[in-house]
Amino acid sequence: MTDAQFIPENYSKNLDSGAFTWSSPSNIALVKYWGKRDPQMPENPSISFTLNDCKTTTTLRFLKKIEEDEFSVRVFLDGSEVPDFKPKILTFFKRIEAYLPFLKDYHFRIETSNTFPHSSGIASSASGMSALALCLMSIEKALSPNISEELFIKKASFLARLGSGSACRSIEGDLVVWGKHEAIQGSSDLYGIKYPYEVHENFKNYHDTILLVDKGEKQVSSTVGHNLMHGHPFAAQRFQQAKDHISRLKGIFKSGDLNGFITLVEQEALTLHAMMMTSSPYFILMKPNTLKIINAIWAFREKTKVHVCFTLDAGANVHVLYPENDAEQVGEFIKNELVAYCQNGHYISDKIGFGAKLL
Repeated sequence: MTDAQFIPENYSKNLDSGAFTWSSPSNIALVKYWGKRDPQMPENPSISFTLNDCKTTTTLRFLKKIEEDEFSVRVFLDGSEVPDFKPKILTFFKRIEAYLPFLKDYHFRIETSNTFPHSSGIASSASGMSALALCLMSIEKALSPNISEELFIKKASFLARLGSGSACRSIEGDLVVWGKHEAIQGSSDLYGIKYPYEVHENFKNYHDTILLVDKGEKQVSSTVGHNLMHGHPFAAQRFQQAKDHISRLKGIFKSGDLNGFITLVEQEALTLHAMMMTSSPYFILMKPNTLKIINAIWAFREKTKVHVCFTLDAGANVHVLYPENDAEQVGEFIKNELVAYCQNGHYISDKIGFGAKLL
C-alpha cells in the first residue's frame, strides 16, 4: 500500500457528538528501531513483543463545532488537564489531517490514563498514540461504516506511527514487525503487521518483568536520540545489523532456540545504548543499577542455566524476559536479588499480550 490509499473518499454518515474508548498496550522491541526519516519512517525494521498489562486507556469525546478553521483539543491525564501534552497532539493532528479530514469539524476532549509511570522508558507514547489513533479510527468507521476490519487495523497502525513510531506496533499482538524487510512478507515502513510465520511453543506466553530503576523523566528524548543517527559513524552498520537480526529471528522463532534468542536480544539492547554513547553529542541513559541488574542476570543464568535475559528501551529500566516454564524460578530471583536495585523496590510483572481492545 501507499500512504495515498489511506486518504478517504467522502463520508456517507454525519455525526454530531459521541465518545469512543480504547485500551492499547505498550510493546518491547526485540530488534530495535533507532533512527528515522520524515515522516516517521524507520531507518531499519524492528520486531516487538506486545505487552498485556502495561497499557493506556483513552476516551476520546467529540462535539461538532461551527468554525472549521483550526483544531480544538483538550488533554487530560488521570483526570487533570495537561496543557503540556497539547502541542504534541496538535503536531500529530497536522500530520494526519489529510487522512482524517474531519479533525477540524469537532471539539475533542482526550481523557487518558496509564497503568505505568509516564516517561519512564516503558514507551507510554506507543500505547498512548495507538489508543488515540484507534479512537480516531472509530470515529471514521462511524462516518464511513463500509471500512473493512483489515483497513481499520492498517490505517490505525499507519496513523499511530505518525504520532510515535513504535506506536504502530501496539495495535496487534503478540509479535509485530514494522519496517520493510525482504524476508517478511507484507512488511512495510508505513505500518506494523503481525509476525506472519511459525512461532515455537517456547515463545508463547513469554514473560516481561520491568524493573523500574528510574521512574523520572529521561534527560534525552527518544526523538532527539533518533535524530542523532543522522551522520552517526556507525549508522549504516547498525541498520544492516538490525536487518540481519530479523532474518536470524525467523529461524530462532521456528526452532524454539532459546539460547539464540537470548544472545540476539541482549546484543540488540546493548547496541541500542552503544549508538547513544557514540553519537554526537553522546549520552548515557543507563544508571549504575541498570548495570548491576545486567551483571546479576548474567551470573544467575550462568549458575542455573535458566533461560532468562534482559532487554532495554531508550532508558534506564530493565525488561527481564523469560519463558513461561521458568516463571517461578525467575520470579524468586527477581524478588530476592533484583528488587534491591529498583527505585523504591518497584517493578511491573507483565507478559505477552494480543493488542488493543475497544471498551
